[in-house]
Amino acid sequence: MPSNWPAWWDWDIDLTPHVLKRMIDRGFSETELRLMLESASGYRPSSTAGRFVILCPFEAQSGEVVVEPDESLQSLLIITAYRKEPR
Repeated sequence: MPSNWPAWWDWDIDLTPHVLKRMIDRGFSETELRLMLESASGYRPSSTAGRFVILCPFEAQSGEVVVEPDESLQSLLIITAYRKEPR
């Protein structure tokens, strides 16, 4: 994992209702999501202000997890997670 992660990277995570539904639709569990985050290789800003895309493995492919840091709660909201489609 890169050493220059922002402070919010170490905050507790909260799962949004959206990601809970996507986990069912896409066939992965909270445990698997947490393993994806533990194996993250980097991040970038999302196209939505205040959100970031975490780059991580998803099964045997690349995946992305969209997060939104909540400064007031010092919590990292998990918005969604998915396999990254090859271009």
